[in-house]
Amino acid sequence: MADLQPSGNGIAEAPADDDGNGATAADAKESSPLILPSSTSKPSGYSTNYTSSTTANAPSSRNSFRPLSKNRHWKNLFGLATAFMFTFTAYGSLQNLQSSLNYDHGLGLASLSVIYGCLTVSCLIAPVIIRCIGTKWTIAVSLACYMFYTAANFYPEFYTLIPTAALLGFAAGPLWAAQGTYLTTLAISLADVVNDVPETVINQFNGIFFLFFQSNQIWGNLLSSVIFSVNTTRERYLNQTDLWKCGVNGTGTEGMNYDDPGDKKTNLLLTFYLFFGLLGAAIAAVFMDRIRSNFVRLPETKYLANHLLEVVRLMKTPYISFLIPLMIYSGFEQAYMAGDFTKSFVSCTIGIRRVGYVMIVYGVTDAISSFVIGRVEVHIGRKLIFTAGGFVNLLVILWMLLWRAKEGVNQGYQLYLMAVGWGFADAVWQTQISSILGVLMPQSQEAAFANFRFWQAIGFLVSFGVSVSNSVLVLYKLFALLGLLVISMILYYIVECVIRREGM
Repeated sequence: MADLQPSGNGIAEAPADDDGNGATAADAKESSPLILPSSTSKPSGYSTNYTSSTTANAPSSRNSFRPLSKNRHWKNLFGLATAFMFTFTAYGSLQNLQSSLNYDHGLGLASLSVIYGCLTVSCLIAPVIIRCIGTKWTIAVSLACYMFYTAANFYPEFYTLIPTAALLGFAAGPLWAAQGTYLTTLAISLADVVNDVPETVINQFNGIFFLFFQSNQIWGNLLSSVIFSVNTTRERYLNQTDLWKCGVNGTGTEGMNYDDPGDKKTNLLLTFYLFFGLLGAAIAAVFMDRIRSNFVRLPETKYLANHLLEVVRLMKTPYISFLIPLMIYSGFEQAYMAGDFTKSFVSCTIGIRRVGYVMIVYGVTDAISSFVIGRVEVHIGRKLIFTAGGFVNLLVILWMLLWRAKEGVNQGYQLYLMAVGWGFADAVWQTQISSILGVLMPQSQEAAFANFRFWQAIGFLVSFGVSVSNSVLVLYKLFALLGLLVISMILYYIVECVIRREGM
């Protein structure tokens, strides 16, 4: 089982700065705080897997990076989190509405399928893009690409939504790989500065980031619900026959309790979303520092091929391969919530204008849970948090399988409670998968997070893809989620047993 050690997955021979330049051992130690610390400076029990000899035989560099102070670490973290919050306030809410707003010919879901199809490809080349322009500018440029998709929704046609969806998808892979690398590098660096255990700081940073990130569900959905509720007529009455086609029996085409908000309201909402997207990209460009990250320094002519091989090679390692089902599930469950739950449970029964309110509850729960998990993980352990997330998610799936809409009965509160449970579970998957990868693969961050987003995108793609035709019952998707969740948790426990056996 010795091959399970993450140190065998391509440890960098030299630290490379945000532009990919190498540094001498002296320069790295003196000019950058983002060099991995030695184990002798850490408290007892600290894992030596963070120990790095990255400065050995390093090529020279003409760039010099000043060390980051403790406050600048926090400034960069909040800059990163705020930039994502504004951008995904627009995109996240727009994604939730696609299945209800652009439902003709499955256009909305088709565009989402294109996004995540392209994302699977872009994840494989994400390390190369990060190497070329650095983590900061990868994030800033990628966030800017999200605005084109928002703008295309002013004129939602196949020739506008599909090309911009493809652009967004190709930007999303590098964006999320760079986000994971940037955050983890900052956390390890700050742990060195304050003489703390890196895993603790990584969990705290992930908790804070996802607190901001998941709050996008609050602001974007609140805005959409307020705008769509102004001067809105009552939704049409649904009898029991109509309601039977909602929930697990829904495909998204029948029984829709749908009150078209009209072009004026939709365009006003999109104008706000476009402004938020611009603000997010500007914050990343202006307020985030370029930082030094650790990855393999390779000859220029072989860089693309070798990084593609590095991403693929990590897929074959036991840690990553056993976590692949969980990564896929983390995408599948988010896509289900954004597409099927909002369409077949919420819009179908209580109307499109209440989609935003239900998703606000989901977002608030997700955001608060992310923050709390990041703070308590060091006290209760990662395994207990994963177990709680899996148990709650399992209960909500079973509840949805048994739930039926009933004529004349107010069941809206049950949809809100489902959103609470799903929000907590999603917070566990997003924070803890990122954390465990940051802990296990500190020297292969770009490739590790590229793998995560690749397999997560597969989950999104499958969920949105099978929904385009509006012919697959939600019932079958819930059974698929249930089976995948059980398999994912079993394999996760195996990984934890191996980690404990190896003394990591």
